[in-house]
Amino acid sequence: MTFDQTALFALVSAVLVFLIWGKYRYDVVAFGALVLAAVLGLVPTGQVFSGFGHPAVVIIALVLIVSRGLSRSGAIDLLARPVLSASRGLQGHIGIMAGLAAALSTAMNNVAALALLMPLDVQAARKAKRSPSLTLMPISFASILGGMVTLIGTPPNIVIATFRAEATGEPFGMFDFAPVGAVVALVGVAYVTLVGWRLVPKGRSQYDAGRELTELAAYVAEVGVNESSPFLGQPLRELETVSQEHEVAILGLVRRGRRLPGTALDEQLLKSDFIVFQGAPSAIHDLAGVADLKLSASRSANGPTSDVLDLVEIVVPAGSRIVGRSAMDIRLLARQGVTLLGISRAGVRIAERVRKAPIQPGDILLLLGPKGQMPDVVSWLGCLSLADRGLDVTQRQKAWVSVVAFTAAIVAASLGWIYLPVALAAVVALYVALNIVPANEVYDSVEWSVIVLLGSMIPLSVAMETSGATSLLAEQVVNVTAGLPTVAVLGLLMVITMTLSDILNNVATALIAAPIGVDIAQRLDANPDAFLMAVAVAASCAFLTPIGHKNNTIILGPGGYKFGDYWRMGLPLEILVLLVGIPMILLVWPL
Repeated sequence: MTFDQTALFALVSAVLVFLIWGKYRYDVVAFGALVLAAVLGLVPTGQVFSGFGHPAVVIIALVLIVSRGLSRSGAIDLLARPVLSASRGLQGHIGIMAGLAAALSTAMNNVAALALLMPLDVQAARKAKRSPSLTLMPISFASILGGMVTLIGTPPNIVIATFRAEATGEPFGMFDFAPVGAVVALVGVAYVTLVGWRLVPKGRSQYDAGRELTELAAYVAEVGVNESSPFLGQPLRELETVSQEHEVAILGLVRRGRRLPGTALDEQLLKSDFIVFQGAPSAIHDLAGVADLKLSASRSANGPTSDVLDLVEIVVPAGSRIVGRSAMDIRLLARQGVTLLGISRAGVRIAERVRKAPIQPGDILLLLGPKGQMPDVVSWLGCLSLADRGLDVTQRQKAWVSVVAFTAAIVAASLGWIYLPVALAAVVALYVALNIVPANEVYDSVEWSVIVLLGSMIPLSVAMETSGATSLLAEQVVNVTAGLPTVAVLGLLMVITMTLSDILNNVATALIAAPIGVDIAQRLDANPDAFLMAVAVAASCAFLTPIGHKNNTIILGPGGYKFGDYWRMGLPLEILVLLVGIPMILLVWPL
């Protein structure tokens, strides 16, 4: 191997290790690797930042803005609510929601599709008095499956399309993924509807477990002591009887910014103290009223907050402003007049002070702030509300405009009348002009961490190809599989790609696997389209862990899932994808 090949292998291997480790954000890891590659001369100076102008990067950014517009216009809400009913049977509900999630994901980013449907599903679970764990995982998996059907449904498809352009001179079109993706999605949705949801751990399928999950009883909250409280000056243990009546546990006491050892039950309460409780939001709220405790400071740095306060539950996706930081770090109270009251982390007790605890993807936060201001705060944080979405009435009037504009752009691009990025850019411009997406929200709509990841990894991927490192890897795969049928090599590539996708970001997986797939096809004198389509399908199949796909991370807290719960439903689904996907690829894209 040459120096460049050895260095690139080492660098990409280090990136994989850091991404699997997960301590540092994937965009920081990728950008750092790009800078190091430039310093070592592995990437030519003129190409270091070429990835940020790549068509795949532009399309993904535009699709995210369009998804925000479809959401804000109320178009999806108008479609979803008429088909939801708390009285419908569980399997029927899952079938409708999974089908809707898959259908929406064909036309918009699948993360946005889940973000729109999840609050509706949680509400339906509460009304039906069942656990959301029975429905959220099937819906998440269905939204991932639906993204396979079109070019814009999921970022890996966009990446694969651009690699096809480089390999054959022409990219995949909008619906080139449909013959394989649609069949896989239909079979997958049927599986999660008829069988998959039954594989959720039985201990969480009972009503009591469902009630516990939907009330989010794992909240850890800090509550202050009012001067008028009858418990002021009394030992903390005097509160035990009242707290037990409300099914709230006393975890400890915070005094002068420091957590006292143990539960500090014998400490006399001072007016500057904060009591640490664990329980459901409604129970903590009721206890505070009975014991005359205060849920929040009444003022922020910007002045008095509204007299009408609102409790809001939100889920934290990867890429949120608060991930890896605490409420104090982002000065949530000072900037927004909103208090982080509690954190629910899949049943794990929060050891730090609530306001100082670093937030993780999948956490559910309980916020207290001025009513009417909370939607803006949730948007500022980049989180998703679990409460009902009150979409603005004037925006509903623009629902059909947003749908027609988007449909026209897709049709025009599909027929080759206009370049896809230009068509999507025209839709974005129209949305901004009509205030469907306000100008100050355009940049907030883009998931910049994914953009940086993709823009950083593309030059590295190109360097792997030009240095011959990708060809070397492909040669090793061909040598190991010597004597096996080409279809077996195709299947092995899909298994390897699926495995990577379960532990890495799916965009990173596609960037790594796509050039290897093309080189393998060339060495076997096979159709590169078949191998690229195999990578596209497999890169989207992240069903075994909560970290492989953002949708799986989003449902972790609201569903009350554990890390090991995903493979129960996900492993049979991945096997099913292989059994259905390989024959369909061979049928549509013969070797």
